[in-house]
Amino acid sequence: MLSPLGLGCWQFSNGHGMVGKFWPVIGPHDVVKIVQTSLLGGINWFDTAEVYGKGQSEQMLAKALKEVGSLADSASIATKWWPVLRTANSIGNTIDERIRLLDSRTIHLHQVHQPYSLSSVASQMKEMAKLVKQGKIQNVGVSNFSAKSMREADRVLREHGLRLISNQVKYSLLDRRIEQNGILDTAKELGVAIIAYSPLEQGILSGKFHANPALVQSITGPRKWTSAFRSAGLKKSQPLITVLEELARSYHASATQIALNWLIHAHGETVFAIPGASKVHHAEENVKAMRFSLKLSELKDITEASNHILAINK
Repeated sequence: MLSPLGLGCWQFSNGHGMVGKFWPVIGPHDVVKIVQTSLLGGINWFDTAEVYGKGQSEQMLAKALKEVGSLADSASIATKWWPVLRTANSIGNTIDERIRLLDSRTIHLHQVHQPYSLSSVASQMKEMAKLVKQGKIQNVGVSNFSAKSMREADRVLREHGLRLISNQVKYSLLDRRIEQNGILDTAKELGVAIIAYSPLEQGILSGKFHANPALVQSITGPRKWTSAFRSAGLKKSQPLITVLEELARSYHASATQIALNWLIHAHGETVFAIPGASKVHHAEENVKAMRFSLKLSELKDITEASNHILAINK
């Protein structure tokens, strides 16, 4: 039902809040163009969250979907409840605000954003199940949950005739921890979708910073200070970028599109990804990543190149 790529809407935070300052402010017109380009290219779902700009992302997404008219009729929306220093009761207490900011559009997937609530997983899932029964949300997901917590969430939801739909986690060619810590295996066993956030490691896998390291200085927000963007980090990931770029030439694609294509094909239909877009051409890049399928031998070559980089980083 959902396209293998959704659009991550963290970038629509409008510069509000600590989380929203991570990305530059995008004007409303550009947000509309990004959403329109995504929909026209076959992306049919959008992932946002309460904490993205304190609701600004939800609001900007809803306005953009309204602006594009009937093109958005079949669009699905995923959002998230922020659990830190809150109890499970807050899930029900805040859902009407989510619905209001989303302009009364259907919430197809509501997720617990982090595993740090003051309440148990069971209590959170029971509150989510109530919202499904009330018709305020359609499906339940989690984010950043361990394999053990995924099992507990699914167990409780089953008691209410529901299933855990997804676990949104950090996953990319430069961060494959879910392959070792049981999260990916558990997802496959339970039939839970993995939604990969930061699938391009915040732009590193595009290769543009390797080609022109001076671009790092133009980045606004704290990501420019992370180890991956430093000269030593770029040097370590260069061999992987080289492999991605070589394959990109044969597909008339980009390194970005090869990296995304690996994500959505390396594990069958288990993994979805939510690259963001702060410019229209980013959205164009995203949709083109769904228009081809890497061969098994090519998936293997990329995996091996990634393995080498990750071994260096240990």
